[in-house]
Amino acid sequence: MPTLTPNRELHFLLLFFSCFILSENSLNAQQKNQMAPQNPSPMSDFIRPHERIPKTIAPGKHLEITDVFDSPAHLFIPENIGHDPISLLIHFHGTHEVADHAIKEKNGWAALTINLGSGSSAYSRPLDQPNAFEHLLKATENALKQPIKAIYLSGWSAGYGAIRSIMKSDHYHPIKGIILLDGMHAGYIPKGQPLASGGKINEEDLEVFLKLAQDAMKEEISFTFTHSSIFPGTFASTTECADYLLQQLDLKRNPILKQGPLGLQQVAENHKGALRIKAYAGNSAPDHIDHLHALYWFLEEMTP
Repeated sequence: MPTLTPNRELHFLLLFFSCFILSENSLNAQQKNQMAPQNPSPMSDFIRPHERIPKTIAPGKHLEITDVFDSPAHLFIPENIGHDPISLLIHFHGTHEVADHAIKEKNGWAALTINLGSGSSAYSRPLDQPNAFEHLLKATENALKQPIKAIYLSGWSAGYGAIRSIMKSDHYHPIKGIILLDGMHAGYIPKGQPLASGGKINEEDLEVFLKLAQDAMKEEISFTFTHSSIFPGTFASTTECADYLLQQLDLKRNPILKQGPLGLQQVAENHKGALRIKAYAGNSAPDHIDHLHALYWFLEEMTP
Protein backbone atom coordinates (compact mmCIF):
# COMPACT_ATOMS: atom_id res chain seq x y z
CA MET A 1 0.00 0.00 0.00
CA PRO A 2 1.58 3.34 -1.00
CA THR A 3 2.04 6.25 1.36
CA LEU A 4 -0.88 8.55 0.65
CA THR A 5 -1.30 12.22 1.43
CA PRO A 6 -4.34 14.51 1.23
CA ASN A 7 -4.55 16.45 -2.02
CA ARG A 8 -6.26 19.79 -1.76
CA GLU A 9 -5.29 21.20 -5.11
CA LEU A 10 -7.83 23.47 -6.76
CA HIS A 11 -6.87 21.71 -10.00
CA PHE A 12 -8.96 18.66 -9.14
CA LEU A 13 -11.97 20.62 -7.95
CA LEU A 14 -12.01 22.49 -11.24
CA LEU A 15 -11.95 19.18 -13.11
CA PHE A 16 -14.93 18.04 -11.05
CA PHE A 17 -16.97 21.19 -11.55
CA SER A 18 -16.29 21.17 -15.31
CA CYS A 19 -18.45 18.06 -15.59
CA PHE A 20 -21.52 19.83 -14.23
CA ILE A 21 -21.77 23.00 -16.32
CA LEU A 22 -25.41 23.87 -16.85
CA SER A 23 -26.70 23.69 -20.40
CA GLU A 24 -27.73 27.01 -21.96
CA ASN A 25 -30.72 25.21 -23.41
CA SER A 26 -32.06 23.89 -20.09
CA LEU A 27 -35.80 24.17 -19.67
CA ASN A 28 -37.03 27.12 -17.66
CA ALA A 29 -37.09 26.21 -13.97
CA GLN A 30 -40.50 27.78 -13.57
CA GLN A 31 -42.19 25.40 -16.01
CA LYS A 32 -44.83 23.12 -14.57
CA ASN A 33 -43.39 20.00 -12.90
CA GLN A 34 -39.84 21.19 -13.67
CA MET A 35 -37.19 20.97 -10.96
CA ALA A 36 -34.77 23.85 -10.69
CA PRO A 37 -31.42 22.93 -12.28
CA GLN A 38 -28.88 21.89 -9.68
CA ASN A 39 -25.66 23.84 -9.55
CA PRO A 40 -22.32 22.11 -9.00
CA SER A 41 -22.20 20.97 -5.39
CA PRO A 42 -20.19 23.41 -3.23
CA MET A 43 -19.97 20.83 -0.46
CA SER A 44 -16.81 19.55 1.15
CA ASP A 45 -16.72 16.30 3.08
CA PHE A 46 -14.72 15.82 6.28
CA ILE A 47 -16.11 12.44 7.36
CA ARG A 48 -14.00 10.22 5.10
CA PRO A 49 -10.24 10.74 4.76
CA HIS A 50 -10.13 11.35 0.96
CA GLU A 51 -6.58 10.08 0.67
CA ARG A 52 -4.66 10.92 -2.50
CA ILE A 53 -1.94 9.40 -4.63
CA PRO A 54 1.12 11.64 -4.09
CA LYS A 55 2.29 13.72 -7.05
CA THR A 56 5.69 12.07 -7.31
CA ILE A 57 7.49 11.06 -10.49
CA ALA A 58 7.56 7.28 -10.82
CA PRO A 59 10.92 5.76 -11.87
CA GLY A 60 11.11 5.11 -15.59
CA LYS A 61 10.72 7.03 -18.85
CA HIS A 62 8.21 9.86 -19.17
CA LEU A 63 7.50 10.84 -22.78
CA GLU A 64 5.05 13.12 -24.58
CA ILE A 65 3.10 12.07 -27.67
CA THR A 66 2.31 15.29 -29.46
CA ASP A 67 1.15 14.38 -32.96
CA VAL A 68 -2.29 12.88 -32.23
CA PHE A 69 -4.41 15.41 -30.30
CA ASP A 70 -4.19 19.14 -29.68
CA SER A 71 -2.94 18.40 -26.17
CA PRO A 72 0.08 16.12 -25.62
CA ALA A 73 -0.49 12.66 -24.15
CA HIS A 74 1.78 11.51 -21.33
CA LEU A 75 3.41 8.08 -21.75
CA PHE A 76 4.98 6.38 -18.74
CA ILE A 77 7.29 3.41 -19.32
CA PRO A 78 8.41 1.82 -16.03
CA GLU A 79 11.94 0.59 -15.49
CA ASN A 80 10.75 -3.05 -15.37
CA ILE A 81 9.03 -2.95 -18.76
CA GLY A 82 11.15 -5.74 -20.29
CA HIS A 83 11.29 -6.49 -24.02
CA ASP A 84 8.18 -8.59 -24.56
CA PRO A 85 4.87 -7.23 -25.92
CA ILE A 86 3.25 -5.05 -23.26
CA SER A 87 -0.12 -4.34 -21.72
CA LEU A 88 -1.15 -0.70 -22.12
CA LEU A 89 -3.44 1.28 -19.84
CA ILE A 90 -4.92 4.31 -21.62
CA HIS A 91 -6.47 6.70 -19.12
CA PHE A 92 -8.68 9.67 -20.04
CA HIS A 93 -9.03 12.74 -17.78
CA GLY A 94 -6.97 13.33 -14.67
CA THR A 95 -3.40 13.75 -13.55
CA HIS A 96 -0.94 11.27 -15.08
CA GLU A 97 0.56 10.38 -11.69
CA VAL A 98 -2.60 8.41 -10.89
CA ALA A 99 -2.32 6.20 -13.98
CA ASP A 100 1.45 5.90 -13.57
CA HIS A 101 0.97 4.71 -9.99
CA ALA A 102 -1.62 2.14 -11.08
CA ILE A 103 0.84 0.22 -13.29
CA LYS A 104 4.30 1.05 -11.94
CA GLU A 105 4.64 -2.29 -10.13
CA LYS A 106 2.87 -4.42 -12.74
CA ASN A 107 5.35 -6.32 -14.90
CA GLY A 108 5.14 -5.54 -18.59
CA TRP A 109 2.77 -2.56 -18.36
CA ALA A 110 2.88 1.05 -19.56
CA ALA A 111 0.42 3.91 -19.04
CA LEU A 112 -0.79 6.62 -21.41
CA THR A 113 -2.72 9.55 -19.90
CA ILE A 114 -4.79 11.86 -22.10
CA ASN A 115 -6.36 15.17 -21.06
CA LEU A 116 -8.42 16.99 -23.69
CA GLY A 117 -10.40 19.59 -21.75
CA SER A 118 -13.69 19.95 -19.91
CA GLY A 119 -16.91 18.08 -20.61
CA SER A 120 -17.46 14.71 -22.27
CA SER A 121 -17.70 16.21 -25.77
CA ALA A 122 -14.07 17.38 -25.49
CA TYR A 123 -13.19 13.69 -25.31
CA SER A 124 -15.77 12.20 -27.65
CA ARG A 125 -15.24 14.53 -30.63
CA PRO A 126 -11.53 13.77 -31.25
CA LEU A 127 -12.10 10.01 -30.92
CA ASP A 128 -15.10 10.16 -33.26
CA GLN A 129 -12.73 11.08 -36.09
CA PRO A 130 -11.91 8.25 -38.53
CA ASN A 131 -8.74 6.35 -37.57
CA ALA A 132 -8.11 8.55 -34.51
CA PHE A 133 -7.72 5.63 -32.10
CA GLU A 134 -5.64 3.66 -34.61
CA HIS A 135 -3.37 6.69 -35.00
CA LEU A 136 -3.02 6.94 -31.23
CA LEU A 137 -2.05 3.29 -30.87
CA LYS A 138 0.48 3.52 -33.70
CA ALA A 139 2.12 6.62 -32.20
CA THR A 140 2.26 4.90 -28.80
CA GLU A 141 3.83 1.73 -30.22
CA ASN A 142 6.45 3.82 -31.98
CA ALA A 143 7.30 5.55 -28.70
CA LEU A 144 7.40 2.24 -26.81
CA LYS A 145 9.51 0.61 -29.51
CA GLN A 146 7.74 -2.69 -28.86
CA PRO A 147 4.33 -4.17 -29.68
CA ILE A 148 1.19 -3.89 -27.54
CA LYS A 149 -0.42 -7.20 -26.60
CA ALA A 150 -3.41 -5.97 -24.53
CA ILE A 151 -5.26 -2.67 -24.20
CA TYR A 152 -7.17 -1.48 -21.14
CA LEU A 153 -9.11 1.79 -21.05
CA SER A 154 -10.01 3.85 -18.01
CA GLY A 155 -11.87 7.13 -17.79
CA TRP A 156 -12.71 9.38 -14.89
CA SER A 157 -15.61 11.81 -14.98
CA ALA A 158 -15.85 13.40 -18.46
CA GLY A 159 -13.28 10.91 -19.79
CA TYR A 160 -16.09 8.43 -20.38
CA GLY A 161 -16.85 10.37 -23.59
CA ALA A 162 -13.65 9.11 -25.19
CA ILE A 163 -14.36 5.53 -24.20
CA ARG A 164 -17.88 5.69 -25.58
CA SER A 165 -16.50 6.85 -28.94
CA ILE A 166 -13.80 4.15 -29.00
CA MET A 167 -16.27 1.40 -28.16
CA LYS A 168 -18.54 2.52 -31.01
CA SER A 169 -15.69 2.07 -33.48
CA ASP A 170 -14.11 -0.97 -35.12
CA HIS A 171 -11.66 -1.15 -32.21
CA TYR A 172 -14.13 -2.68 -29.76
CA HIS A 173 -12.71 -6.20 -29.87
CA PRO A 174 -8.99 -5.48 -29.21
CA ILE A 175 -9.94 -3.90 -25.87
CA LYS A 176 -9.50 -6.31 -22.94
CA GLY A 177 -10.95 -4.22 -20.13
CA ILE A 178 -12.76 -0.96 -19.33
CA ILE A 179 -12.88 0.99 -16.05
CA LEU A 180 -15.27 3.94 -15.71
CA LEU A 181 -14.59 5.96 -12.57
CA ASP A 182 -17.72 7.90 -11.58
CA GLY A 183 -18.19 8.73 -15.24
CA MET A 184 -21.19 7.70 -17.31
CA HIS A 185 -23.94 10.14 -18.15
CA ALA A 186 -26.88 10.49 -20.50
CA GLY A 187 -29.36 13.17 -21.48
CA TYR A 188 -32.92 13.42 -20.23
CA ILE A 189 -35.97 13.35 -22.49
CA PRO A 190 -37.35 16.03 -22.57
CA LYS A 191 -33.99 17.75 -22.35
CA GLY A 192 -33.16 18.90 -18.85
CA GLN A 193 -36.18 17.24 -17.19
CA PRO A 194 -35.07 14.81 -14.44
CA LEU A 195 -36.65 11.44 -13.81
CA ALA A 196 -38.36 12.76 -10.67
CA SER A 197 -40.22 15.29 -12.81
CA GLY A 198 -41.39 12.79 -15.40
CA GLY A 199 -38.36 12.79 -17.69
CA LYS A 200 -36.72 9.69 -19.13
CA ILE A 201 -33.14 8.71 -19.79
CA ASN A 202 -32.04 9.02 -23.40
CA GLU A 203 -31.32 5.33 -23.98
CA GLU A 204 -29.29 6.00 -27.13
CA ASP A 205 -26.60 7.61 -24.97
CA LEU A 206 -26.14 4.34 -23.07
CA GLU A 207 -26.44 1.77 -25.88
CA VAL A 208 -22.71 1.11 -26.12
CA PHE A 209 -22.37 0.72 -22.35
CA LEU A 210 -25.30 -1.70 -22.20
CA LYS A 211 -23.63 -3.84 -24.89
CA LEU A 212 -20.37 -3.60 -22.97
CA ALA A 213 -22.08 -4.78 -19.77
CA GLN A 214 -23.77 -7.67 -21.59
CA ASP A 215 -20.46 -8.78 -23.11
CA ALA A 216 -18.77 -8.51 -19.70
CA MET A 217 -21.39 -10.76 -18.15
CA LYS A 218 -20.40 -13.33 -20.80
CA GLU A 219 -16.72 -12.70 -19.91
CA GLU A 220 -15.90 -11.50 -23.41
CA ILE A 221 -14.44 -8.30 -21.90
CA SER A 222 -13.90 -6.98 -18.37
CA PHE A 223 -15.95 -3.95 -17.31
CA THR A 224 -15.87 -2.13 -13.97
CA PHE A 225 -18.14 0.88 -13.39
CA THR A 226 -17.95 2.84 -10.13
CA HIS A 227 -20.28 5.63 -9.13
CA SER A 228 -20.87 8.13 -6.35
CA SER A 229 -24.19 9.61 -5.22
CA ILE A 230 -23.73 12.97 -6.96
CA PHE A 231 -26.82 14.35 -8.72
CA PRO A 232 -25.96 16.91 -11.44
CA GLY A 233 -29.60 17.82 -12.12
CA THR A 234 -29.73 18.62 -15.84
CA PHE A 235 -28.50 15.24 -17.14
CA ALA A 236 -28.60 11.70 -15.81
CA SER A 237 -26.31 10.98 -12.88
CA THR A 238 -23.91 8.07 -12.69
CA THR A 239 -26.30 6.47 -10.18
CA GLU A 240 -29.23 6.76 -12.61
CA CYS A 241 -27.10 5.30 -15.40
CA ALA A 242 -26.11 2.39 -13.17
CA ASP A 243 -29.76 1.82 -12.27
CA TYR A 244 -30.66 1.80 -15.97
CA LEU A 245 -28.00 -0.79 -16.80
CA LEU A 246 -29.04 -3.03 -13.92
CA GLN A 247 -32.70 -2.84 -14.94
CA GLN A 248 -31.87 -3.72 -18.55
CA LEU A 249 -29.65 -6.58 -17.41
CA ASP A 250 -32.34 -7.86 -15.04
CA LEU A 251 -30.01 -7.51 -12.06
CA LYS A 252 -31.09 -6.25 -8.65
CA ARG A 253 -28.98 -3.95 -6.53
CA ASN A 254 -26.94 -5.86 -3.97
CA PRO A 255 -26.58 -3.52 -0.97
CA ILE A 256 -23.46 -3.87 1.16
CA LEU A 257 -21.54 -1.68 3.55
CA LYS A 258 -17.76 -1.94 3.58
CA GLN A 259 -14.62 0.14 3.43
CA GLY A 260 -13.21 0.81 -0.01
CA PRO A 261 -9.81 2.11 -1.14
CA LEU A 262 -8.53 5.47 0.12
CA GLY A 263 -11.48 5.88 2.48
CA LEU A 264 -14.25 5.25 -0.06
CA GLN A 265 -17.37 3.81 1.57
CA GLN A 266 -19.03 1.19 -0.60
CA VAL A 267 -22.81 0.80 -0.36
CA ALA A 268 -23.65 -1.66 -3.17
CA GLU A 269 -22.02 -4.06 -5.61
CA ASN A 270 -23.14 -6.23 -8.51
CA HIS A 271 -20.68 -8.78 -9.86
CA LYS A 272 -21.59 -11.18 -12.63
CA GLY A 273 -19.06 -12.71 -14.99
CA ALA A 274 -16.50 -9.98 -15.66
CA LEU A 275 -18.98 -7.16 -14.91
CA ARG A 276 -18.65 -5.14 -11.71
CA ILE A 277 -20.91 -2.19 -10.82
CA LYS A 278 -19.87 -0.58 -7.55
CA ALA A 279 -21.78 2.13 -5.68
CA TYR A 280 -20.11 4.46 -3.19
CA ALA A 281 -21.44 7.04 -0.76
CA GLY A 282 -20.80 10.75 -1.18
CA ASN A 283 -22.16 13.71 -3.13
CA SER A 284 -19.34 16.24 -2.86
CA ALA A 285 -16.36 17.14 -5.03
CA PRO A 286 -13.86 15.22 -2.85
CA ASP A 287 -16.06 12.11 -3.13
CA HIS A 288 -15.94 12.38 -6.92
CA ILE A 289 -12.15 12.77 -6.95
CA ASP A 290 -11.77 9.71 -4.71
CA HIS A 291 -12.75 7.49 -7.65
CA LEU A 292 -9.92 8.84 -9.80
CA HIS A 293 -7.25 8.19 -7.19
CA ALA A 294 -8.54 4.66 -6.57
CA LEU A 295 -7.76 3.64 -10.18
CA TYR A 296 -4.87 1.43 -9.02
CA TRP A 297 -7.27 -0.57 -6.83
CA PHE A 298 -9.84 -1.23 -9.54
CA LEU A 299 -7.18 -2.10 -12.13
CA GLU A 300 -5.57 -4.59 -9.77
CA GLU A 301 -8.97 -6.16 -9.09
CA MET A 302 -9.48 -6.56 -12.83
CA THR A 303 -5.94 -7.75 -13.65
CA PRO A 304 -4.40 -9.41 -10.56
